[in-house]
Amino acid sequence: MLSIDSTQLLLSLLLRQADASLPAADATANDSAATRFLSRVQPEGGVDVYFAHNFNRPANKASFLPGTGTSAKRDGEVSINLASLGLSAEPAPVGFRVLLGFGTGAEVVHSAEPEGVASGPAAWRYVQQASVSFATGPLTLEAGLYPSHIGLESFQSQLNWTYTRSWMGEYSPYYQTGIKGTWAFDPAWSAQLQVLNGWQTVGDNNRGLAVGTQVAYAGERLSAALNTFIGEEGATGDEGLRLFADAVATFRVLPSLWLAATADVGTQRLPSGTRANWYAAGLNARVLLAEPVALAARVEAYRDADGLMTGVAQTLSSGTVTLEVKPAEQLTLKLEARHDRSTEAVFAGRATADDGSPVPKDTETLVVLGATAFF
Repeated sequence: MLSIDSTQLLLSLLLRQADASLPAADATANDSAATRFLSRVQPEGGVDVYFAHNFNRPANKASFLPGTGTSAKRDGEVSINLASLGLSAEPAPVGFRVLLGFGTGAEVVHSAEPEGVASGPAAWRYVQQASVSFATGPLTLEAGLYPSHIGLESFQSQLNWTYTRSWMGEYSPYYQTGIKGTWAFDPAWSAQLQVLNGWQTVGDNNRGLAVGTQVAYAGERLSAALNTFIGEEGATGDEGLRLFADAVATFRVLPSLWLAATADVGTQRLPSGTRANWYAAGLNARVLLAEPVALAARVEAYRDADGLMTGVAQTLSSGTVTLEVKPAEQLTLKLEARHDRSTEAVFAGRATADDGSPVPKDTETLVVLGATAFF
């Protein structure tokens, strides 16, 4: 694999060759600008591997619910959750980020992309992020496909306290496509306004756009954000107005203890003229036991009163305990136990004796070992 310096040298030589036909003064100026830009370009990537055991022993080897499971989706095998590789440059004033992703998590997160001309899961399945940015003073603009402003958890496992993600995370966007403007009032306070194609989608299934907002505070011990989404999510564009709000707060109680709380509420108009409603809440804690070892816990409840988000009218509850060890700065190991319960039989179980289809169950228990190396 080429080193960072070798990659930058190769790109610089290619740019010099392309500028050879220019006058000497222009070529020198272009070379200087290219060199300054290349000095800001940074490679990044990593590999996230897991082994998961589901005590239900699902016949289809699929944990979680259909359309979810962006971590530890497959049961009883060593699998790649996410292998990613990309390049980025912070805006000064122009920047970009291109990040490609492969694995079971990437397959799941793009599975709901609407099929259409030059669109669908197959078209975007490997794109984790592709955006350009521009910064001037307190304003930063970003356009393209970029991480969502909603929620506590990231699509990258090493950035989260737990290995698997909450139901709140699975049923809210990990990525969005559109144009985002961020205004930093001061080092602590900021606000965002976004014009989006839709709810975690690159291609849109209707002609209605969406608007996202955020007001955020980042202090020394307390970080908090209020996020909203308003947009048409119906297939024809006028019967599915979705209103959603998400609140996130993280507080450092002690140098070794962090707490976090999240709350979601959403409603969407249905073609029948009625509304579907859902709401959720979660509590998280993380304690640093020793410098390389931490313990995290999460509890949550997710009420899908009308079955719009999960496909079944139900209440999901979950409890998770995660032991994290970082033997090196670029390596994170997590051992996790998780138990989920639903008011309906929605989890896959063992196969029946006659047709081999999974027997539905109302609980699911997982033990997961995950390893993530990144740079």
